[in-house]
Amino acid sequence: MIFRRTERGKAPVEPVTLKILVAGGFGVGKTTLVGAVSEIKPLRTEETLSEAGRPVDDTRGVTGKHTTTVAMDFGRITLREDLVLYLFGTPGQDRFWFLWDELATGALGAVVLADTRRLEDCFAAVDYFERRSIPFVVGVNCFEGASRYPADTVRQALDLDSEVPVVLCDARDRESVKEVLIDVVEHARAAVAAAREPATT
Repeated sequence: MIFRRTERGKAPVEPVTLKILVAGGFGVGKTTLVGAVSEIKPLRTEETLSEAGRPVDDTRGVTGKHTTTVAMDFGRITLREDLVLYLFGTPGQDRFWFLWDELATGALGAVVLADTRRLEDCFAAVDYFERRSIPFVVGVNCFEGASRYPADTVRQALDLDSEVPVVLCDARDRESVKEVLIDVVEHARAAVAAAREPATT
């Protein structure tokens, strides 16, 4: 259990802990995002890409990638003294999707990372969270050399509801990632508040 003091002499504060998933296609930057922002050494379950996996792993656009997540990434970040996020990065390949249900249990919300060069790779993650009514934010990871598009253009391409936030980010940059995570928490809080509102007739 994590306890933090607000000021010398005051009772320790037990922070609220929230679970956030980081999902998206193969090679989109999920492991990088978790590592960029985690205040602890991230737990990673990466294996070297093998010749046996070449027929099933689509490496187009990620030719420099030599490892892949086979279970999850795990990290932690304290946003405030009373608010701690636990980050769980999901595996990107189809054959590991059976792990998603376990990882999604108890999640407040999710980040769906997108690469505009391979936007179709995040369709499955978008569908997954929509079907389970898990609030999510789409983070467009701005890779060097990739075309930049306005958020509304990405929203239309992914056929997202108007209330789903779409933000541009750099998965390598701690401050950029923190902003995305804050957006997830705020979006999830708004979704919970809306669900609690009585239906109008």
